[in-house]
Amino acid sequence: MIDRMSCGLMPDKPHTVLRAPDGAILYEEMLTRGGFSGAFSYLYHRYPTTPATDVTPSARGHVIASVDENGRTPLKRRLYDTRKMTKGGMPFECRLPLLFNSDLTIYFACPTEGDDVYFANGDGDELWYVQEGSGRLESVCGWLPVTEGDYVWVPRSLIHRWHLDKPMRMIGFEAHGDVVVPKDFRNPIGQLKMDAPYTHRDFVRPEGPIATTSAVQDGPRELIVKKGGRFTRIGLERPPMDVVGWEGFVYPWAFAITKYQPKTGLVHLPPTIHSTFAGPGFLVCSFVPRLTDTHPQAIPCPYPHSSVDCDEVILYLRGNFTSRRGVGPGAISLHPAGIAHGPHPGAYEASIGSTRTDELAVMVDTFKPLLPTAQAVNLEDGAYHDSWRTPAGQG
Repeated sequence: MIDRMSCGLMPDKPHTVLRAPDGAILYEEMLTRGGFSGAFSYLYHRYPTTPATDVTPSARGHVIASVDENGRTPLKRRLYDTRKMTKGGMPFECRLPLLFNSDLTIYFACPTEGDDVYFANGDGDELWYVQEGSGRLESVCGWLPVTEGDYVWVPRSLIHRWHLDKPMRMIGFEAHGDVVVPKDFRNPIGQLKMDAPYTHRDFVRPEGPIATTSAVQDGPRELIVKKGGRFTRIGLERPPMDVVGWEGFVYPWAFAITKYQPKTGLVHLPPTIHSTFAGPGFLVCSFVPRLTDTHPQAIPCPYPHSSVDCDEVILYLRGNFTSRRGVGPGAISLHPAGIAHGPHPGAYEASIGSTRTDELAVMVDTFKPLLPTAQAVNLEDGAYHDSWRTPAGQG
């Protein structure tokens, strides 16, 4: 949630009568989080929200994460090449789980067409990063334009579907708690601080409302709901995109990674300075092009690190990542807790004297171990862990 937004038709006070010009009453729906004590939005519908023609288990949905023991033993650094993934399908169906724990599931998707049904994920917020492609997210809040380099937040249980202008490649984080702006970025009244790495203006909001009192957005009469790892098909009497006005804090948004304002220090700072979004048990960070450290003897390359409490996942996007070699766009590394990780041989010293880095990457740190799926095992580069061996003659 970024800030309050309102658009379209609504009464002067919540829970009071609102009518269309023809005298028909409009129906208020509250989208609440944390029971009734968290963030919420008011949605004003042209028609009642509950009518359904039928409710059945759905034969459609995406793969649910399950552990593949071949991918978790022995304990070692791993690399997954998403460029090996088959392209095709719709966003709600083609996403494949790669890594997961009880707080978070990490997906990758390569859709080539938009959704032909509406989807609502009752299991968690979705935070997507669009590596390639463009399109729009249609939801009860309006139209949200999306393009390469955008983070896209879809609130839990929001009815939506993706429309693609170009085929996409996306990494997705399904959080089983709230995805939020880190609390240190806000002042006591909730405004983003002046030293936060982004501003309110950097976030793109939906263009809405999507309907008027005389014209409802046409669309599918089928809704797929995910809850408890199961999919339910709900047949609808009419398309659900009949919201004529809404107001509140719960709505989808997009944020371009290129808007992120990086920090530079006298010497190398920990990766937490790249914090972007957070959730229970995890932190999402953005590595963007920036000036490196200013001390004349600084070593800009990340220092070797014993990962005691966190698993680290990085999606490499473009540029020269100072601490790694042999990784390219679309590669995803997993460095698990329990073993040291750090720069490849030679990278540490080679970084001395550099003044800029052009890397672009998305990182997530988790406090619970991540479990690889069979889909991840199929993408794994088995030689990655041994790439830290010192080349012959350089020992």
